[in-house]
Amino acid sequence: MTTKSYKSDLEIAQEAKMVHVDEIASKLNIGKEHLEHYGKYKAKLPLSLIDEKKVKQGKMILVTAITPTPSGEGKTTTSIGLSEGLNKIGKRSTVVLREPSLGPVFGVKGGAAGGGYSQVVPMEDINLHFTGDFSAIEKANNLLAALIDNNVQNPKYNLNIDPRTVVWKRVMDMNDRALRQIISGLGGKSGGIMRDAGFNITAASEIMAILCLANDIEDLKEKIGNIYIGDTFDKKAVYARDLNAQGAMTALLKDAIKPNLVQTLEGNPAIIHGGPFANIAQGTNSVIATKMGLSHSEYVVTEAGFGADLGAEKFLDIKCGYAGISPRAIVVVATIRALKFHGGQALDQLTTPNPEALKKGIVNLEKHLENVHTYGVPAVVSINKFVTDSDEEVEIVRSSCEALGAKVALCEGWEFGGDGAKDLAEVVVDTVENFKGKYTPVYDWNASVQEKVEAVALKIYGADAVEFSAKAKLNIKKIERLGLQNAPICIAKTQNSFSDNPKLLGRPTGFTLTVREIEIAAGAGFVIPITGNMLRMPGLPSVPAAEGIDIDKDGKITGLS
Repeated sequence: MTTKSYKSDLEIAQEAKMVHVDEIASKLNIGKEHLEHYGKYKAKLPLSLIDEKKVKQGKMILVTAITPTPSGEGKTTTSIGLSEGLNKIGKRSTVVLREPSLGPVFGVKGGAAGGGYSQVVPMEDINLHFTGDFSAIEKANNLLAALIDNNVQNPKYNLNIDPRTVVWKRVMDMNDRALRQIISGLGGKSGGIMRDAGFNITAASEIMAILCLANDIEDLKEKIGNIYIGDTFDKKAVYARDLNAQGAMTALLKDAIKPNLVQTLEGNPAIIHGGPFANIAQGTNSVIATKMGLSHSEYVVTEAGFGADLGAEKFLDIKCGYAGISPRAIVVVATIRALKFHGGQALDQLTTPNPEALKKGIVNLEKHLENVHTYGVPAVVSINKFVTDSDEEVEIVRSSCEALGAKVALCEGWEFGGDGAKDLAEVVVDTVENFKGKYTPVYDWNASVQEKVEAVALKIYGADAVEFSAKAKLNIKKIERLGLQNAPICIAKTQNSFSDNPKLLGRPTGFTLTVREIEIAAGAGFVIPITGNMLRMPGLPSVPAAEGIDIDKDGKITGLS
């Protein structure tokens, strides 16, 4: 038996025959005079093109997934493939995605431009600096950090900020564990005031969260002004607006707030904007990008990061709440090999058929489907198919999903592009056209912080109880003092388990979720309960992906994934 060889994602992307971005814009009925060009294949879209009436009429499909495993699930690939498939069957569809972060690109996870024949291009640009949005977010974040330290050391014009209370960190778009916790201000009097400090990754910056929840530039500026940075020595809260920082910070973001238009391999529109992680932030593209897609397309396919317990929960309970939008269907991506991993099969044995391990692991998918039903939105399971999946294994997944009231379709978008996703597209269209309702949030924003955390932990994660550390309880008192108790919550939790223990696979039960502290994102409009050992500055693996990336004398990149 001969094994079929496949080209790498990068090779496929580099062979793509792209069309000018003007032609892509024309498919959205947008004239080239409205575009802000970044070369031939990328453009910024002005916010004036958003039509709120059309937003309310648009048909939005949210793509999420089962709990991630090392074998990968293919959520972004499925999102792109589904949008290609919808266009193949005669629907006007746009895929709306997040921008990749350089941390995963050079770390272990790789880029976020899809894979195989379901990709967005130009792949190298999108996965690297793209249009500079991340850089602008980083600069705006670090400008505020510089203004804070400058004010603290200024003997005459200062806000009396207690440097021990400053919570604002600097950011960079790279995994660098050495910067998680540092001492800044070394070097004597000229180096500023020495204090505890640190870095987050840019995707975890509150500026990123704000950019992705802002409605326009005025709203962006107001939200930036609301950023809480610390307290004075007499315990009064200090905000970015007290430093008059919001104007300059917003000026740095004047282009970054505009969504980016690119294309799929099949020449269909793709809008890419913002890039918060779902395990430490809200994990979805910007409100502006989603509304832009809904303004110019019949269908919009969008995705939320990691499993449905993270990205989908935050998409629904935070983003949809602020944006006033709702999906008409939720696609849950699953692979048979990932389900077998949840059932205890060894990582290096996942290509071997194992119905028993699959049956044990399918409880993970079942829990995610139960959660989708909790929100009152119909679910469609997309089986991201591999050649090693047996017919028996496919049937086990299909029958289990149907027993829970979820439709099922195979998706082979990675290998065949839109043609491989037409069956999924047909099922999704049928689901969307027969659902006229909207989602139901899992908690009331007006509930207490404890009640909101417990609602997500018990209903979505399946925990038995929630334990708040002494520090978390003090944080809650501060949240109440600042008047933020009615804000939604954005729980930081491992992506590898429903619990806060990444080793508990499948559908863990009988566990207690531990909240060790709660950070405040007053500008973004939510608070961040941090569970387990979650860190907002990841580290590189022992063998970083960066070691395999290269560029030749002609500028051709290799090793990017």
